[in-house]
Amino acid sequence: MRRVLHRADRLPLVVTRLALTALQPDMGWCDDPVSPFYNTPVRLPFEVSHEKLWREDGLYDLIVPLGYNDDPVVPGRGSAIFLHCAAPGLTPTEGCVTVAREALVEILKVAASGNALEIILPPD
Repeated sequence: MRRVLHRADRLPLVVTRLALTALQPDMGWCDDPVSPFYNTPVRLPFEVSHEKLWREDGLYDLIVPLGYNDDPVVPGRGSAIFLHCAAPGLTPTEGCVTVAREALVEILKVAASGNALEIILPPD
């Protein structure tokens, strides 16, 4: 876990020991593997493929970059791998980890820089 990005207009008080950054409408994350900015935060508008971090659906109200493919960044290995709020019905993502907003708030209360996230899938 690297830090927390949050929508201060929706969650003004986030309790965590992780570094905390308030999201702004012009924040994005480059996901174009040929860009020199691949898998890094960017300011919008941005010319190449990117994720917009300021979303209306609430999924990115809390974002924890998970430190995947960032030290060093390897083009094409994956980008924008976050822990964030789950969609209704816990629908799948394109590579992120999601949990209910309430669970994420509780996780952040005990999270510290460098903590790892272990994902255990239930047996089939």
